[in-house]
Amino acid sequence: MASAMAPFPGAEDFVIGLIGMGDMGKMYARRLSEAGWRIIACDREEKYDELVDEFANHNIQILRNGHLVSRASNYIIYSVEAAAIGRVVAQYGPSTRLGAIVGGQTSCKDPEIKAFEEHLPSDVDIVSCHSLHGPNVDPHDQPLVLIKHRASDSSFGKVEAVLRCLGSKHVYLTAREHDRITADTQAVTHAAFLSMGKAWHATKQFPWEGTRYVGGIENVKINLMLRIFAQKWHVYAGLAILNPEAHKQINQFAKSTTELFYLMLEGRRDELRARVYAAKDKVFGREDDPKWGAGKPLLPDGVVDRFSLNATAATNTKNDAPPPMPNNHLSLLAMVDCWSALGIVPYDHMICSTPLFRLWLGVTEHLFRTPGLLDESLRVGIEDKTFRRDDLQFTIAASGWAECVALRQFETWRERFAVTQKFFEPRFEGAVEVGQAMIRAVLESEKKE
Repeated sequence: MASAMAPFPGAEDFVIGLIGMGDMGKMYARRLSEAGWRIIACDREEKYDELVDEFANHNIQILRNGHLVSRASNYIIYSVEAAAIGRVVAQYGPSTRLGAIVGGQTSCKDPEIKAFEEHLPSDVDIVSCHSLHGPNVDPHDQPLVLIKHRASDSSFGKVEAVLRCLGSKHVYLTAREHDRITADTQAVTHAAFLSMGKAWHATKQFPWEGTRYVGGIENVKINLMLRIFAQKWHVYAGLAILNPEAHKQINQFAKSTTELFYLMLEGRRDELRARVYAAKDKVFGREDDPKWGAGKPLLPDGVVDRFSLNATAATNTKNDAPPPMPNNHLSLLAMVDCWSALGIVPYDHMICSTPLFRLWLGVTEHLFRTPGLLDESLRVGIEDKTFRRDDLQFTIAASGWAECVALRQFETWRERFAVTQKFFEPRFEGAVEVGQAMIRAVLESEKKE
């Protein structure tokens, strides 16, 4: 950091260390280095030569291990998977430089903070963070949670100054608040898309290749499902299994899915309608007092319609595109029923929402906000068996993920994830880019509001 630009005294000699050079670690290293900060970093020792070659032309120094990074850094960021944070901090924490600041980038703060409290020297300040987006999303204007757990105002100010170059919106929470909000938004949202993937895998279909899954809502379901299964399994396992706040949300989602599916299967029309409309009133408000207010919908009309993986649908204009096939949208109904049962109002968490959550809430709001669409979904759920097989597999999958979380079964989660990931993997090329473009289009539309 050049002294002329220094945001605090001594910034020109301030060294930032990154332990863990996965996708998010690399994104942070590049962004902070480009802003002029001095960066040193490491990953597992067997990756040393590979990382040296990768960052040979960057102003980023790769060291062999976390002991070397910890001894030389003024501010250390652990960017490792949540399941490994305890072991890694136990290994390198005692080597932390006297008076340094330490934080973590994990998506679940409960095990992270416990590891810091147990293994870091008492003279070390603790300021954690969490960028609420993936490594391939532009961090500008995205939420960045900052947690001042054990730190002076001076240390906290230094962390803010360092991370300001990301251009993110700073959100100030405690570790407990962070885990509750991420459970309410990310964990249960991921469970829905993971269940969709398992259901389509079980029925041996690439849903975008047929005519049943057409239209904006279906594009969001398909693109975000593929986005999740194209990532590393531990990103979602750690957030769900290690976050104590997430267990009841994921269990309730499975319960809501099962109970709504039973009502459809048994033809209990009046009970289904009463339950869904009660959930609508609780989550979205009554017609005369909606919680979405007088503002525009989260998803502007047509913004996601063009992002189909079906070549024919993608080239159709709005006027010549075939109408979407009526769908009961069990996943969306179950999400609102889950939010209702747990007393969650999703709009309360918008300041900490990820792009994925905003898309999911947007299509859910669209279903419940568009005149006639919700009633059509309920009718289809009772009368139309077109999606019955898919709904059965979705219900089974939701219960399977919930059981993994309840039993804290990382290995079972990994195996369930990996086999479905392998099924969709041949189609990732091109599909991930379409999903990225869809997210960018939605983010751009938000900026125009």
